[in-house]
Amino acid sequence: MHFSGERPTVDLTYSDVFLVPRRSGVASRLDVDLAPRDGTTATLPLVASNMNSVTGPRLAAALARRGGLAVLPQDMPLQEVDRAIRWVKEQPVVWDSPLVLPPDALVSDAAALLPPASGHGIVVAAGGPQVHVDDIVGIVSAERLGTALPDARLGDLVRSRAISIDADDVPSPRAAFDLLVAADADLAAVVHHGHLVGTMSQRTALRATLYQPAIDGDGRLIVAAAVGINGDVGAKAEALAAAGVDVLVVDTAHGHQESMLRALRTVAGLGLGLPVVAGNIVTAEGVADLVDAGATILKVGVGPGAMCTTRMMTAVGRPQFSAVLETAEAARAVGAHVWADGGVRYPRDVALALAAGAASVMIGSWFAGTIEAPGELRVDPDGRVYKESWGMASTKAVQGRFGRLDAYERARKELFAEGISSSRIYLDPLRPSVEDLVDMITSGVRSSFTYAGAATVPEFHERATVGLQSAAGYEEGKALPVSW
Repeated sequence: MHFSGERPTVDLTYSDVFLVPRRSGVASRLDVDLAPRDGTTATLPLVASNMNSVTGPRLAAALARRGGLAVLPQDMPLQEVDRAIRWVKEQPVVWDSPLVLPPDALVSDAAALLPPASGHGIVVAAGGPQVHVDDIVGIVSAERLGTALPDARLGDLVRSRAISIDADDVPSPRAAFDLLVAADADLAAVVHHGHLVGTMSQRTALRATLYQPAIDGDGRLIVAAAVGINGDVGAKAEALAAAGVDVLVVDTAHGHQESMLRALRTVAGLGLGLPVVAGNIVTAEGVADLVDAGATILKVGVGPGAMCTTRMMTAVGRPQFSAVLETAEAARAVGAHVWADGGVRYPRDVALALAAGAASVMIGSWFAGTIEAPGELRVDPDGRVYKESWGMASTKAVQGRFGRLDAYERARKELFAEGISSSRIYLDPLRPSVEDLVDMITSGVRSSFTYAGAATVPEFHERATVGLQSAAGYEEGKALPVSW
């Protein structure tokens, strides 16, 4: 990446800069390969943050199915993380994991799982966890749930038998798409050896033709997990590796400290053979020290996140674009990579982080407002659907992390908490799924690559040209929702 003029002497964030179009030989967005070259097997440069309100097993599977990677939070107990990793590994790679409820379940039960415009549906079936095809009563779409009374039984909403697709008989996602169109069905049950194994919508089939899943050597979806820098870091890392985690993240708010370096040396000494991510940092010096201690990927960003109050509380941090630019240059010099963590609110921000040199971009609060994120769907007095989000250093997070301490010690830690403890992240009614957001983000980023004449992430790093703009210039670029 280079600037269109002289390199600025002040630090910049995403809204301060823009991409300059260049002569391009990349004719189509579909000719762009977004796979990061960071030692993971992800095929998209998108990582879901290790926040309790963002990443759980359901979101991890959905994101990996489209090529991204999600990081399970360090606050999850090891047994729970172990179950989550194994659950993700068992999920289907092409079709969606099924949401199943019995016929006597109520619409309110289903609505807690799906908003009306999600494009998904509930499989209504009798029987236990292993649903036989003969036990499937039907499928109720999310749209139908949105028009039904909350106390209506799901079994009463089924109008016909569900369309079934045999996993062994459909040769490709395109064939599944054509089958659904021919049957005039938006959603079908996927069965294997007579049992329900998933669901397939027209959109699911279409996405499977456009995205490559992020899978391990055994063809299973990949997932990452985080550990802190305190306690027996080595034992935790070994337990995660034994559970089958694909990427290990060693995480703390201030990554350039002695405790982090000790933790990294411990993890590196285990010889687990996994990519090791460490952070957070914002300087070239931090890159050098963490790579020397064993990190292969650096997590970059102090204070840019929507749930973070670090900069206002401490004055510590750095504008994110400049932080990514400096650390990425330093990382390339020593054969390491950078994940830009935080501060993205639009697809343009993701493109700019990649232009600055990031291999992947971490997304937190944006993904918290999706049906796959942990937490129950809530509805405000105006009927808008939301989920709660909170910072990982907030009072709420501290209370959960240190709940086993005595009241005095817990109160001491809460006194120094930073971050928002409760924020409403509203679901976009047009894009309520993490997959919908992936569609929007990758569409914008692919276009950015074509404007730069880049077909791969390394080419984008090389060819991207960035200019500076005023606040008025940034505002000029926003679409106008109503006339002036």
